[in-house]
Amino acid sequence: MHKDIRLHGQVGDQTEYFVMVVGNDAYQRYFFNIVQDEEQLRIFSPGNEIIISSEGISYQGNGGYFCEYMFGVDQPSPDLAKPEVINRLVIYGARSDEAGSVRFSDHTSGNETYDNIFFEGNAVCNYFFFVHSNLLSHKLKNQQEELVKRLGKVIKRSEAVGDDRDDTLISEIFPLLNDDSAQMFVVKLVNPQHREYRDLFRTLYFRNKNISDDDFSKLVRVASKHKIERYQQERIRIDVMYRSPANKRIVDEYRNILLVCNTKGEISNLDNARLTRLKTLSVRNRIPGALFYTLDEMLKKGRNLKNDEDQGYIATTREILEGIFFREMEIESRIDRDDMLKLIQAKKKAMENRDHAFDQLMLAASKECDEKIRDGADTSLLDGFSYVITYLDRFDTVSNLVSKLAFMENIRINDEMLQGLLEHKAAFDNLQGNCFMELFIRELFENAYLGRFGRRKVKALMDGLAGIDARTSTIEDLHLQLHGIDEEERISIILLEHVRDRIRNFYSKFASKADQDALRREITEELKTQKSIKEELPVRLFEEAIFTIKKEAMYLHSLLPQIVSERNVGLREDFLENSGLDRFYVEELEREYYEKNGLDIEELYQIRKGLS
Repeated sequence: MHKDIRLHGQVGDQTEYFVMVVGNDAYQRYFFNIVQDEEQLRIFSPGNEIIISSEGISYQGNGGYFCEYMFGVDQPSPDLAKPEVINRLVIYGARSDEAGSVRFSDHTSGNETYDNIFFEGNAVCNYFFFVHSNLLSHKLKNQQEELVKRLGKVIKRSEAVGDDRDDTLISEIFPLLNDDSAQMFVVKLVNPQHREYRDLFRTLYFRNKNISDDDFSKLVRVASKHKIERYQQERIRIDVMYRSPANKRIVDEYRNILLVCNTKGEISNLDNARLTRLKTLSVRNRIPGALFYTLDEMLKKGRNLKNDEDQGYIATTREILEGIFFREMEIESRIDRDDMLKLIQAKKKAMENRDHAFDQLMLAASKECDEKIRDGADTSLLDGFSYVITYLDRFDTVSNLVSKLAFMENIRINDEMLQGLLEHKAAFDNLQGNCFMELFIRELFENAYLGRFGRRKVKALMDGLAGIDARTSTIEDLHLQLHGIDEEERISIILLEHVRDRIRNFYSKFASKADQDALRREITEELKTQKSIKEELPVRLFEEAIFTIKKEAMYLHSLLPQIVSERNVGLREDFLENSGLDRFYVEELEREYYEKNGLDIEELYQIRKGLS
């Protein structure tokens, strides 16, 4: 049975260290000394050394360092392609050649500042290690290769690294040395300021999957107190958001699909349908778009669109930008309404296909515009490009707000936002009659995932904006109407959850009017006590909740087994269209059914594919 000795201390004002020495005779050897004058802690064994100083860490001998990957950092392609690889491992003196093979050398000494350790590695916790074993080869490069073969696979896959479970980590890797006389030396470095910021953000975000203004103020105070760089704040926040279980499942699926597409060199229609479904679901679940943008940036290389007609919008964009900004600078050539509409439609198409070519063309145009003005071109060129950017920004703003209104629950809409939408609508309709409806609303109403409350809110928005234009209504009237629908949606969601719970735990039968009345009275009192409602529950909403649960039960126990056994796409679609049930929730029921019965989830995708 191995034993371990641990030292704990702090160096400087932002680095905490834990030194762990593991071995059967760990208590019988002298392994460290403190240099008081230089404020250094030296950890050593024959041929190996780590020195912890006030500025950083230096090392020589065998070993390396490892940490948990943070979401969004650049990863080697082999690691990125393996979901089970969750940790970064760097071995001193190891390099990858052009063929992707790892080469080892005897040049293993080096040093790192703490700033660089927490910048290049994990922002909170990183590990350094070396090993003393008489069974290792004499040459350092051979020792390094042997350590990778023995320890590498487990280190790169161990959940103990990110969970801060040092005992588990040691018990996983030390026995792999297969040497009773071996000693392993592990130095864990922790940034307590980053840890405090991460823990606070995790607590606030996991509570509501959202950060209120008050919560954000708390984060700002912590970041200011510890002078945490904005980049570190951002990567910590993104990493925490990714690790929310609901977020992680969707984002990992998105990543896996992109990895398959990368391997194939294309995105098929089915792949694109899956990606679109995940993006829609991400809006519904309040999953930050940054998680998907990061993946797109990491994996976009080598991906081509399968559908040739999709390339038409890129050709149109290039033609307009090159003709106006690059090719004909000596000719008066401004972007007219028709050109602007074509660019907006191209941007919309590029967003739907996750095609970065449009953004690349816009960046190139912006750069060329700046360079020509710098070299003396007429400044009106900048006015023309600003006109384009303003409209594209309008498109982003409206698209984001309308999507939230359609797919998110309890979305806050205020008078200022409605006034902005009114102005944006006028600007788009100025390009072409009914342009706002065509760009943002028509396809939305055709989206199978648009729920009944989302549909009501979007319809109320369009009717309200039309009434304001006609001077038969006001922004305040529209705001009150949207708030009323939102409040009804909130109560319906709470009610449905409580009715499900009551029926599951207390009411095996609820068909009779008396049982339902008793159930409604109990839930009303409970929600009033919780201050979720102030008045009596509307009978209509309660009856709708009962009816919804009956339809869900019928689908899960009667129709779904038949759909699965017969692969009956038509029966599934007929039920979803006529039942009015939320497709997001139905898909969750289907997923649970497949997992519970040990079925192949790919078969479920095949059944769904005709619906996207």
